[in-house]
Amino acid sequence: MHDPSAPDSVRGREIALLTNPTSGRGRGARHRDVALARLRESGFVVRNLQGRDADEAADLAAGCVADGVEALVVCGGDGLVHLGVQAVAGTGVPLGLIPSGTGNDVARYLALPRTDPVAAADRIIASRTRTIDLARSGDRWFVTVLAAGFDAIVNERANAMTWPHGQMRYNLATLAELRTFRPIHYVLQLDGETVEHDAMLVAVGNGPSFGGGLRITEGALLDDGMLDVVVITQMSKSKLVRSYPRLFTGRIDGVAEYVHRRVRSVTVAAPGIVSYADGERFGPLPLTVECVPGALEVIA
Repeated sequence: MHDPSAPDSVRGREIALLTNPTSGRGRGARHRDVALARLRESGFVVRNLQGRDADEAADLAAGCVADGVEALVVCGGDGLVHLGVQAVAGTGVPLGLIPSGTGNDVARYLALPRTDPVAAADRIIASRTRTIDLARSGDRWFVTVLAAGFDAIVNERANAMTWPHGQMRYNLATLAELRTFRPIHYVLQLDGETVEHDAMLVAVGNGPSFGGGLRITEGALLDDGMLDVVVITQMSKSKLVRSYPRLFTGRIDGVAEYVHRRVRSVTVAAPGIVSYADGERFGPLPLTVECVPGALEVIA
C-alpha cells in the first residue's frame, strides 16, 4: 500500500537497510521490522540485509554502495554506524540511521528519534541530508570519539568478561582497572607540535560524546574541520571517580587536569594501549588521526 503523504520522489528509489538484530538486546530486529514496513509503504524499494557477523555485514554494505543504491540505512547502534561509514565515507552516498543501540551517540548528534523507529523511518522518507566531517586514521574512519587510555583499557577488560551484561559489566571493569591503574606516558603531535603528558586518558573527538552520552570532548562540532583533543592528566583515583559523573554533563572544564585543544591532525603514542573509536576496537597506538571535512552525507 502506498502512503499518500510520502513524497512522490520516493517511489521506486532503491535503498539498503542493514541491521544488527542483536543491538540494544534485540531492539535492532524489532525496530527493523517496523521501519522496513514504513519505508516500503512509502514507496521505497528496500534491500533488507543482515550479516552473520561484522565482516559479512561490512561486505554487504560495500556491495550495496558499489551497486549504486541511493542510500545506506543502518538499524543498530554506534557500532553499526561505524561499519556503515567505512562503506560510504567519501562516496556521496548518504547514510541513514534507525537507532536501536545502547549508546546511540550519533543519533544524539543528529537529533534523530532514538526510541521511535517509525519517526526515524519518516526522517529517511523526508530525505533531508546534511554534510559532516569524519576523522580518519589510515584507511579507517570514525564519527564520534577515539578513546586511548583508561576508558580503552576498561573496554578491553569488559569485552573479555562474559558476565554481567550491559552497563554493569563496564562498571565492574572500571572498578577492577582502577585498583591497579597507573598514569600512562603519552607523546602527542598536535598539528606538528610535540607535547608529552602523564595522563589518565586521551580522547580525540570528531563529535562531543561517546559511550551513551559521556561528553568527553564537549564543544566538538561535526562540521568545523577540526578535531577536539582532550587529555585528562594525572589525578588521584578518588578525584577521577568524583569527576567521572561530570563527563555526562560536559561540565568538566573546571577540573584542573582537563586539557582541551583543537587541531586538524593529531598523532597519539603510548606504550601498550589499544584505542577504541565509536565504541569499536580500532587499533594499537601510535595512530595519526586527521579531520576530513565534509566526508559524510547523513540523512538528518
